[in-house]
Amino acid sequence: MEHIRAHVLLCAGTGCISSGSKKVEAAFQREVARKGLIDEIKIVETGCHGFCEMGPIVIVYPEGVFYCHVKEEDVAEIVDSHLYKGRIVERLLYREPISHEKIINYNEINFYKKQKRMVLANCGHISPEVIEDYIAAGGYEALGQALTKMTPEQVIDEVKVSGLRGRGGGGFPTGMKWEFAKKAAGDQKYVICNADEGDPGAFMDRSVLEGDPHRVLEGMAVCGYAIGASEGIIYVRAEYPLAIKRLKVAIAQAEEMGFIGKHIFGSDFDFKVKIKEGAGAFVCGEETALLASIEGQRGMPRSRPPFPAISGLWGKPTNINNVETFANVPQIIVNGGEWYASIGTEKSKGTKVFALTGKINNTGLAEVPMGITMREIIYEIGGGILNGKKFKAVQIGGPSGGCLPESMLDLPVDYDSLIQAGAMMGSGGLVVMDEDTCMVDVAKFFVNFTQSESCGKCTPCREGTKRMLEILTNITEGKGKKGDIELLQQLAKNIKATALCGLGQTAPNPVLSTMRYFMDEYEAHINEKRCPAGVCSHLSGYSITENCKGCGLCKQVCPVTAISGEVKSRHSIDQEKCIKCGACMGKCPFKAIRKG
Repeated sequence: MEHIRAHVLLCAGTGCISSGSKKVEAAFQREVARKGLIDEIKIVETGCHGFCEMGPIVIVYPEGVFYCHVKEEDVAEIVDSHLYKGRIVERLLYREPISHEKIINYNEINFYKKQKRMVLANCGHISPEVIEDYIAAGGYEALGQALTKMTPEQVIDEVKVSGLRGRGGGGFPTGMKWEFAKKAAGDQKYVICNADEGDPGAFMDRSVLEGDPHRVLEGMAVCGYAIGASEGIIYVRAEYPLAIKRLKVAIAQAEEMGFIGKHIFGSDFDFKVKIKEGAGAFVCGEETALLASIEGQRGMPRSRPPFPAISGLWGKPTNINNVETFANVPQIIVNGGEWYASIGTEKSKGTKVFALTGKINNTGLAEVPMGITMREIIYEIGGGILNGKKFKAVQIGGPSGGCLPESMLDLPVDYDSLIQAGAMMGSGGLVVMDEDTCMVDVAKFFVNFTQSESCGKCTPCREGTKRMLEILTNITEGKGKKGDIELLQQLAKNIKATALCGLGQTAPNPVLSTMRYFMDEYEAHINEKRCPAGVCSHLSGYSITENCKGCGLCKQVCPVTAISGEVKSRHSIDQEKCIKCGACMGKCPFKAIRKG
């Protein structure tokens, strides 16, 4: 009989693979064999742990010891010292970014302690390519319960009681959406999983598909039973090859074990699932554009109504939810809607997965209960701002979201609070910015993105975002003029009111939110021809403030003799000669040189 005394979990998400986890895994296989431990040590390739900054990640159970940045050459020491002699390899342990304290156990790391991992519960803990692992973790229990103990109406009622709202951006109540599709007349209905995750920096859906694909399939099958659909389609961008590979494996396994196919759990419910690979157009994240793409047409939105629940794919009733939404469904069925509704706030239930990126110590995926504050996410989970810099803003909701300032750090993270503050939940992208960030440049970046990704069908989005980008470019290049701010505001208002789809209607949000909270930066660019953060190259320059003591060190290091001044008197910089190298700023002991 097999007696495994230790499990070695190796992260095989896209992030860790790109950092070399496959070589680490091969090294473990060799070293464990060389030590004669094959019958005692089990090596498991898992999905993403979410702490991508620390990859490749290795966790050794039963102790739960968390090793980070593991390289191929570290493996022999882990096997010999930890697995053979029982001694932890301390040099590979995680250190908290501020206290520098070594943390041994996975569950004691601040990045994980504050999280409530429900959607991500299996990610990093089971093999995504072994269906038995998913079943052992309670997988397909929800589908069995729904099919054998509940009517479709009861399933929908349970989802409505849970208060689950769509996690793809709109936040529409999921149970209500299912009910519309259930009541719609049609001999054929469809369930579509929107996995066209296109927000810059977002990878929540990809990680769920890579780490726990059966959870998504199960959620789709429950939905199919509830609304009366016999076919499901996962629309996933082709640039997610690992997610697609694991989905194909999962579908084949689920079919073989009877969780997908005909007469599931001995019922008269049939459900099949197939994958449609998208070309990666941002607009195809919009429901009607996604439908057009599946039908073989150019991915462009259409006006609504009719909504997809009434007339969707091929004109048939269709329910569309994103990956995270479906991944929430199994636990709602098993634990009940009221249990789920007990988590979160009054109008935003459950948890939300965020992709933490930007100028933050701990980047990665964090799943938190709705209602948590931005400060808790950024400082307690994210470990604070990189290099001890000062926080400036957080961009939440992707290109359609908004930038919130320091005064909003204690804002509860839920659908309604974010909208009120000028941002939105979106799919969960969360980009942290420090004091060196130019907010006008940030607004230009996002407008450039949405303008480039505009499908061009409606004039407000196609032409309006182009005009906004031109104005923002002029401002960052020192060509801003009086009236630009008012014109940007007018354009934003018109685009929001008249664009055809949600993507166009939300495209001005980054501009509006940065103008709302950082108007002084717009005014400095236009009126003073100055970029306060020193980012915009056309406006950047160095100046010497009244803090100057006249020590002359800046003058000595200037390579182009642009600095002049007498000893013990305030120096000055000749802007015509200055090449903006920054050498003076690094040398000044009195912090008297300002950039921007």
